[in-house]
Amino acid sequence: MQIRTFKTLFLTGAALTLCGTLPAAAGYQARSYDLPAQPLGDALRTVARRSGQSIVAPTGLVAGKRAPALKGDFSPEAAVSLLLAGSGLGPRRVGDALVIQRADAESAQDAQGTGEGAGDAAIVVTGTRIRGRAPAGASVITLDRTAIDQSGYATAQQILQSLPQNFGGGPNETTAATARGNADSNTSYGAGINLRGLGASSTLVLLDGERPPMAGVSGIFTDLSMIPVSAIERIEVLPDGASALYGSDAVAGVVNIVPRSRFRGAEMALRYGLGDGVREFQGSAIAGTRWSSGQAMLSYEVYFRSRLAAEDRPYVSEDLRRYGLGDYRGAAGVPGTIIAGGRRFGIPAGQDGTALRASDLLPGQVNLRDRYAGSDILPQQARHAVFASARQSLGDLELHAQALFGDRRYEVRRPTARNALTLTVPVTNPFYVDPIGTRQPVQVAYNFGQDLGAERGRGFSQALGATLGADLAVERWNLAFGTTYGQQSEGLTVDNLVNTARAALALADTSRATALNLFGDGSANHPATLDRIRGTLTSGGRYRLWAFQLRGDGPLFAMPAGDVRLALGAEHRRERYVSDPAGLDITTAAPIVSTASAFRGVRNVTAAYAELALPLSDFDRKGFGIGRLDLSAALRGERYEGIGETVNPRVGLSWAPVRALRLRGSFGTAFRAPGFGDLRQDASTTVYFAYPVPDPSAPGGVTNALIVRGNDPDLGPERAATWTAGIDLRPEARSGLHGQLGYFGIHYRDRIVNPSSALLTFFTNRAVYAPIIHVSPDPAAVAAYYASPFFQPLTAIPASAISAIVDARTQNLASQRMSGLDFDLGYRFALEGGGAEIGMSGSYLLDFRQRLTATAPSIALVDTIGNPPDLRLRGRATLSLGGFGAALFANYVDGYVNATSGAAKPVGSWLTFDVQLRYRIGEGGGRPGLSFALSATNLFDRAPPRTAYLLGTTTIGYDVENASPLGRVVALQVSTRW
Repeated sequence: MQIRTFKTLFLTGAALTLCGTLPAAAGYQARSYDLPAQPLGDALRTVARRSGQSIVAPTGLVAGKRAPALKGDFSPEAAVSLLLAGSGLGPRRVGDALVIQRADAESAQDAQGTGEGAGDAAIVVTGTRIRGRAPAGASVITLDRTAIDQSGYATAQQILQSLPQNFGGGPNETTAATARGNADSNTSYGAGINLRGLGASSTLVLLDGERPPMAGVSGIFTDLSMIPVSAIERIEVLPDGASALYGSDAVAGVVNIVPRSRFRGAEMALRYGLGDGVREFQGSAIAGTRWSSGQAMLSYEVYFRSRLAAEDRPYVSEDLRRYGLGDYRGAAGVPGTIIAGGRRFGIPAGQDGTALRASDLLPGQVNLRDRYAGSDILPQQARHAVFASARQSLGDLELHAQALFGDRRYEVRRPTARNALTLTVPVTNPFYVDPIGTRQPVQVAYNFGQDLGAERGRGFSQALGATLGADLAVERWNLAFGTTYGQQSEGLTVDNLVNTARAALALADTSRATALNLFGDGSANHPATLDRIRGTLTSGGRYRLWAFQLRGDGPLFAMPAGDVRLALGAEHRRERYVSDPAGLDITTAAPIVSTASAFRGVRNVTAAYAELALPLSDFDRKGFGIGRLDLSAALRGERYEGIGETVNPRVGLSWAPVRALRLRGSFGTAFRAPGFGDLRQDASTTVYFAYPVPDPSAPGGVTNALIVRGNDPDLGPERAATWTAGIDLRPEARSGLHGQLGYFGIHYRDRIVNPSSALLTFFTNRAVYAPIIHVSPDPAAVAAYYASPFFQPLTAIPASAISAIVDARTQNLASQRMSGLDFDLGYRFALEGGGAEIGMSGSYLLDFRQRLTATAPSIALVDTIGNPPDLRLRGRATLSLGGFGAALFANYVDGYVNATSGAAKPVGSWLTFDVQLRYRIGEGGGRPGLSFALSATNLFDRAPPRTAYLLGTTTIGYDVENASPLGRVVALQVSTRW
C-alpha cells in the first residue's frame, strides 16, 4: 500500500465524473482487476470504465494522491474502498453513484477496523510532530516507491546519492582512506549520506521516525547499506535544520526512511547486474497480511556485489602521466632502492638478489611502485537484511512494533601503505650489498606487495534495531509511548602486513635459506620466511542505543480557519560505544592485545519539545480572507550528559494566496553534539611530534614545527542558524506545470575541526592557520612536550631546533556560511491508459565559505576539491502506458578546481545518463503478475573527470567524493506480485 505525504486539500474545483454505461437499476458484478500503483484519479477512472459504476471524485480531493496496486476480483464499491485506503477519503453511495468525499471520524474508524488504516490523519510527515499536517514553511522531498523502482539503483545509498542536495564526501566505500568528514572512521566500508556537504554527522537519518543505531568508529554515521531497498515505501528528505523537532545532528537536514509496513500480499524479485569488472545480485521477498484489527509485514533481502579491481580502471593509479597529471608513485618499490651515506642506489630488475654486486647497482636511481597495483577500488560486499513490522488495534489502543536486522560482510585488497617500508639491513645479512664500501648497515626502501600479496582487509557489520510502541486515542488526542533499542557491531581484520619486529630478526639471520632478502626483484624469499614476518591487525567496536519516547498531539481549540493543534513530547536515550582492544601482530615479535586503544563512551540525553500549528486563514473558512495561511512554531530543549544544555526554536510560515501557489519560509537554530571519538583523551588520540613543514618564508623552505594532536578537553557542541524561503507551484490538475524554487542559508559556528589533515599547508597558508600557530615558543614548553609520554620521535629534529608549535588538536574552531537554491520543475502529461512527465531538479550553491577562527580570513570552499561543486542537476523523463514504462535520467555535476598541489587546476564537469525499460504482465483473477525491468546506470560508461586527488598518503586520478568509479552497470530485474 502506498503511504503518501499528507497534503491538505479541500473540496474545490470541477468534479471529475467517471461514468459507466450500465443503467442505474442494474446490479454490479465483481470484476477482475490487476492495476499497478498509480495516480488515484487514473485508478478510479479504470474501475469506472471496467465496472460501469458511476464514480464522482472532486478534482481537489484526488489531485496529488496515489492509489495502491489492486489485484483480484472485487465489486466496484470494494475496489474503490481499497484504492482509497490510507488517503483520508471514502466512498458514499448517492443514488446510483459512488461519491468520493473526506472520511469523517466514523468512516475513518471503520477503515481502521477493516485493517486498511485510518488514513492520512494517522501519518506523521517528516518535518513536523503533528499528525496529518504538512510542516508549515518547509518543503519535503519525497522519493516514493515508483521513483525508487524507476531509478534502477540497488541500494539506498545509491538512491540518495542521486539527490542534487547530497554530497558524496564523508563515510562511503571509496572514501575510507581520506580523513575528511570522518571518512576514516568508516572501517567497515558502510555508506552514509551528507546533505549540503556539511558532513554525515550533520544529517540526521531516521527509520520510520526513530533513530537507528550508528556505525563507524565511535558511532559517527548511519549506515544506509543495512536498510533493504525492497522494504522501503518512500524516503522523505527535509533539507532544512530541524533540531527543534529532532535534536542533535539535524543541521543540514533530516532523511526519514519509511518502510512498507502496510504492504498487503506477496512480492518477490530477482536482480542481476553486470558491469566492466563488477557484477551484482539482489534477491528480495516481502509478504504482508491484514485482519480485522491489525496487520503484519515481513521482508527479506540478500545483496552481493563483487570487488572492483584497480586494474580495471586505469585512472586508479599513482602514475598519472598518461593524463598529464604527474607521477606520484611511492619511493618504496620492487625491486627496492638502497640508501647509504645519504645516497640512493636502484636495485636492478630481473635478478633474485643472491648474486648482486655493488657494481650492478644503479647510482642515483629510485625505484618506484604504484601502491594501487593489485588493490581494489570497491570491496566485495555481501549483505542479508530482514525487516518486520506489525500492528494490532484493541479499541482505542493500538500496539505496533518493528525490527530490522542486517548482516554485511566485506573483503577488499587495500592499497599497499603499511607494507611500503624502509628497513635497515645489517652487514650480517647473507644478501647484504655495500654500495659505498663502508661496511655499515644500509637501508632498503622496499614494497612487500609481491612477496606477501596485497594487504587484505575483511570484516563485518551487524545491525539490530527494534521499536515497540502504543498509541492511545483519547477524545481527539493521540498519546504515544515508544521504546527503541539498537546495536551496530563492527569488526575488521587486515592480513598480509609486515611484522617489523620479526622482519628485523629475519634481516639479521645469517642463513641464506631463512634470512630475509630485500635485494631481489620481488618474490625472492622462501615461503617460510615470508610466513614468519606476516602480521595481522584486528579491531572492532559496538554502538548501542536505548531510547524512550512519550508523545501526544491533538487540537487545543478552534479558530475560524481551523483547529489550533499542539504536539508535546519528552524523550530520553542512552548511547554507548565500546571499542574492542586491538589485536596487533605488526610491531612486536609476539602478538599483543592493545588495551590502550580500547575505549568506551556512555552518555544520557534528555529532551522535551513542543510544537504548535496555527491555521490563520483558509479558502473555505473564515479568517483573514487572504487564502490559506499557516504558522508553526517549535521549541526543543536538550541536555547532553557531560556536554551541556541547548534550546533550539523553529518557526515556519506558509501562505497560499490561491490553491495552486504556496509561499513559504522558516527560521530555526540547530546543533550537533560531539561524537564519542571527539571526546577521547588517551594515548590513541594524543600525540606530539616534530616535523619539517614546508614554509616558503623560512630559510631553506621549511619550518621545524612541533605538532600537537589530540582532542581539546573543552569541546562543545556545534551550533547553527538556518533559514529558508521558497515558492511552490502545485496545480490541482493531474496534468500541467509544477515546480518549486527555494532559498536556503546556514550559518554554522563552533565547528569541530581536526586541522592535522592540513599538515603540509600550515605555513603555505599561514594567514588561514595563524590562530593555531605559535611562533618562537618558550623553550621550557617545548621541552615539556618532548618529555611527555605522548611524544613520538618520528624525526630526528631536536627540541632546540623547534621554531613553532602548531595546535592541531580537534577543537571548536571553524565557522561556515552557506547559501544556495534548490529547485524542481516538471510538466505532467495525461495519456490514455497512463501518463508521462519531464522535469529537472537541482541544487545551486551561491556561496560556501569558512573561517578557521573568528580572526582568520574567510576562504571559499564551494567549487574546490573536497567540497560540493556549485551546481548539481538531475533531469528526468518518464512514461507509463498500460503495462509498459520507461524512464530516462540525466545526472550532471559541474566542474570545479583542484588546488591541493599548488596552482589551481580545473576538474571537468561530469554528465551521465540512467535509463530503464519495464513491462508488466498482469494475469488477473488472483493469479500472480510478472514484471520485467531492464536498467542501465551510467548508460554511456562515462569515466570520472581526471584529477590528481590526494587520498591520505597516496594520489589517484579521480575525485572519490564527487564521482563513482563503478561505470556502466546493466541490470535485469524480474519480479512477481500477488
